[in-house]
Amino acid sequence: MEKNVVWFREVDHEDLSLVGGKGANLGELTKIGIPVPQGFIVTSSAYYRFMEETKLIPRIKMLLKDVKADNSELLAEAAELIKKTIAKEKMPVGIVEEIKSSYRKLCGKKDFYVAVRSSATSEDSADASFAGQQRTYLNIIGEEDVVRAVQGCWASLFEPRAIFYRMEKKYDHFKMGIAVPVQQMVQSEVSGIMFTIDPVTNDKGKIIVEAVYGLGEMIVGGAVNPDHFEVNKNGFELASKQIGNQAKQMIKVGEKTKVIPVSRAYQSKQKISNQKIIELAKIGKKIENHYLFPQDIEWAYNNSKLYIVQTRPVTTTKVEIAAQTTEEAVKESLQGLKILLSGSPASPGITSGPVKIIHSPSEINKVKKGDVLVTEMTTPDFVPAMKRASAIVTDKGGRTCHAAIVSRELGIPCVVGTDKATAVLKNDQMITVYATEGRVYSGVLKVGSKYPEKAPEIDALIRPIVQTKIKTATKVYVNLGEPELVTEIAKKNVDGVGLLRAEFMIAEIGTHPKKLIEEKKSKVFVNKLTEGLKTFCEAFDPRPVIYRATDFKSNEYKNLIGGAKYETDEPNPMIGYRGCFRYISDPEVFNLELEAIKKVRNQYELKNLWLMIPFVRTVKEMAEVKKLVSSVGLHRSPSFKLLMMAEIPSNVILIDKFLDLGIDGVSIGSNDLTMLTLGVDRDNSKIASEFSELDESVLWSLERLVTTCRKRGAMVSICGQAPSVYPELTEKLVHWGATSVSVSPDVIDKTRQVVAEAEAKLVRSKK
Repeated sequence: MEKNVVWFREVDHEDLSLVGGKGANLGELTKIGIPVPQGFIVTSSAYYRFMEETKLIPRIKMLLKDVKADNSELLAEAAELIKKTIAKEKMPVGIVEEIKSSYRKLCGKKDFYVAVRSSATSEDSADASFAGQQRTYLNIIGEEDVVRAVQGCWASLFEPRAIFYRMEKKYDHFKMGIAVPVQQMVQSEVSGIMFTIDPVTNDKGKIIVEAVYGLGEMIVGGAVNPDHFEVNKNGFELASKQIGNQAKQMIKVGEKTKVIPVSRAYQSKQKISNQKIIELAKIGKKIENHYLFPQDIEWAYNNSKLYIVQTRPVTTTKVEIAAQTTEEAVKESLQGLKILLSGSPASPGITSGPVKIIHSPSEINKVKKGDVLVTEMTTPDFVPAMKRASAIVTDKGGRTCHAAIVSRELGIPCVVGTDKATAVLKNDQMITVYATEGRVYSGVLKVGSKYPEKAPEIDALIRPIVQTKIKTATKVYVNLGEPELVTEIAKKNVDGVGLLRAEFMIAEIGTHPKKLIEEKKSKVFVNKLTEGLKTFCEAFDPRPVIYRATDFKSNEYKNLIGGAKYETDEPNPMIGYRGCFRYISDPEVFNLELEAIKKVRNQYELKNLWLMIPFVRTVKEMAEVKKLVSSVGLHRSPSFKLLMMAEIPSNVILIDKFLDLGIDGVSIGSNDLTMLTLGVDRDNSKIASEFSELDESVLWSLERLVTTCRKRGAMVSICGQAPSVYPELTEKLVHWGATSVSVSPDVIDKTRQVVAEAEAKLVRSKK
């Protein structure tokens, strides 16, 4: 009979099935002289014995019988029931006594705090980057609490993400065991993560170290910005460092682990000395040499001593498409070109072309293929010209303005908020737009015989690295509006359309829908919208396509043919007659949209089309719109979801009441939510510096929306621009439990990688 408890020094990589990846690694590290806090492991044999003696397996099989990996709500419900069932059972007396005896032996005369971590028996191997989505218990003291924590780790083998992973990999739930290392707790003054390869560039010549004050849960959970150090493996020289501003830390306060503020005087100071960084890098190199594979290592520092608390293979390295140029080539190409303007980098890329200045939508025919469109600010009426342009430069706007969003979707370089592009630049002037850096140069790139529509060699350098096709538990959707892009985007590693904008399709129709209604031509609107929706749904079927009903503002509607008759001038259209209130006040146009949705779903049998309602100010408004939707025969069902945009502070404050109405979930519009939370016009370049989705108040709102929806079993996504720009925010969304994120087409692969790494961090934080 195999042992129920073993000590770190007794095991190594040959004991994976007994102690799991984490347990085996702790044993290996101990044997090669790495400074590891000591401890013991409750083996997988103890877990299997517990499951057998309590006769839990048949009961768990019944609870999992009808669960599918793609049904996140049912999966979460089953997981919760299974965990409660495991936690209620009594652990066999013999195992209990062995755990208590080992804890007393570890502590000696006086009990001390330990970390109780999960170690699934197939985790931390080079082909399993996702297994082990289980619990970690920190600062546990006393033999009774240690026993309870071990049983909690056993229960966490059936966390939703762990069940999802096994289903995706087709692993047998009951052939995967779990061991539980119990390890002396290091009350870290500083802690962090070390990679023996640069995980972004795949540079094997560097060791990356990140450090924070306090316990490492703050860094693996993405809650703070760490110090970042890069050390050359050859010679162990500190190549670069970037000091993060850390406002809070996790430490033990009394009997509890708490998050407390960091003194203002220390927030921006380097967390650990250069000498200790080099010492840590040398330990990392020793570990990599032992395993003969790049390692992802967790470390801690206390009382002038470094400790290694975990290591695992780096399994998220990327496959890079060979760039035909280097950074030096970009710099060389720009030599001699004068900087004319600077603005916000809205959509990455570099290109040269002749300027075409446009002052209104009536002039868009002036823009020919390859021109650089220069304007004060774009609106949906500019889209046809934007498709022909090689780049876009605007006077106004921030990275969430119309020009920025559409440029990213079209994949063309864009610089916004230059203040004076239309005044400084001249028609037909040759310029180079280096949008990645937000700069506009005079003259043409030194690439090719003529100015290019794009510089593909240079562009290859600045485009995101292409990823291998990976799966994530958190869905990655795409924001779209252009039917011409559908075929190409649908081939990408994307789970559906999280935001299908109506505005682009309606702009293509070109006529105000009220004019068509008045002229008895409603079918023209319905048929054209139907064709557009059908194009998206066919390309993505069976993946969901979430159609956001029209969210034109009055000034945008007014620019359509006949619009002046039906729209009034508003002092601030951004918070005026738009969204849900417009549907209720005058439902004729909204009813045409609903008719098109029904036609796509019923006549063409494309059941992957869902509906999302934008800019809902009050609970009463949402209730009224629900009645309009139901009145035409569109009812919520497994194949038809009704969602609401969450983009107004009232949505955050009253999220429970909105969910009580009976909606399937929300998609956070971070652009408007940030604007309305901070009182910042997101299209005003003069105050663009004040617009930040990372502001504390906005993050609070995002966390409240995500955690409340998950608690209520509702879907929760985000379709604003923030996840496309801030990987650290995507990490937070994953940590809070978002079911999906929806991003612009240019960052699908990058976001998938960020999500995968965030989920991996979440795994580590729960071990």
